[in-house]
Amino acid sequence: MKVKAAAKINLMLDVLGTLSDGYHSLFMLMQSVSCYDTVSVERTDSGTIEILTDDPRVPTDKKNIAYQAATAFFAGTGCENTGVSVQIEKVIPMAAGLAGGSADAAGVLFCLNRLFGMPLSEIQLAKIGEKVGADVPFALTGGTALCMDKGGVIAPLQPLTGKYVVLCKPDMDVSTIGAYQKIDEAERIRHMDKNAMLNAAHNGDYRLLCEKAGNVFEQVIEVPQRPVIKGVMRAHGADLTLMSGSGPTVYGLFSNEAAAKKCAGTLHTQFREVHLCETVPQGIEVIVP
Repeated sequence: MKVKAAAKINLMLDVLGTLSDGYHSLFMLMQSVSCYDTVSVERTDSGTIEILTDDPRVPTDKKNIAYQAATAFFAGTGCENTGVSVQIEKVIPMAAGLAGGSADAAGVLFCLNRLFGMPLSEIQLAKIGEKVGADVPFALTGGTALCMDKGGVIAPLQPLTGKYVVLCKPDMDVSTIGAYQKIDEAERIRHMDKNAMLNAAHNGDYRLLCEKAGNVFEQVIEVPQRPVIKGVMRAHGADLTLMSGSGPTVYGLFSNEAAAKKCAGTLHTQFREVHLCETVPQGIEVIVP
């Protein structure tokens, strides 16, 4: 089975506090975009979980979140692992705040559930995904949604359609664990107007959504080229410029396709990883059943 697994951007990301288990309680408005990894999963008779990839930077052992997702699936369902082979074709930038690893994990969970006779409902599958990573439940459903707690509480919102997204990742990586440590260590954090943002998203008020959007990690994660990238995006007419996740990727949200294309072209002259995308209504798209 082969699927496309979509990247995400954060329209809003705020940290509400720390839970009793040490994880953080989150408030996230998420949007799927048409930058995809391709995930293929096949049953084998090897008795093992095999990860294959075209990118040498991607681990192929237990460190890979897709491997962890497969392990969690078998543990959560009781299905016998007679062997599975997972092929991941990477396009989504890595360590970029775009949930590329979570998208791969979601693709694996989706495929395994189909290949083993649908033992889990969508909610049950999301629960297993939450154990693997905070962005995995959203990556399974996708579209436009509010995600809270550790990522497992999801409410769909009015779809954000017909918008163009320019993704630009500077030549640096950000550790998600390290980013949360910086949040914990910060003496003062300015939180966002979450009520206004949720109201804007619920009512489809695009202007207000762009006005209230925000990412708490911009206060603690230093990305030296972020102001330059945002400046280019604004100069080309972006309605919103924001860092996604814990960074370092900055995105521009556009209503005009020609402006977005021109912006992407300009950024390509300065940065290696630039992607022109659209907002999409789902996280997983089946290529081969």
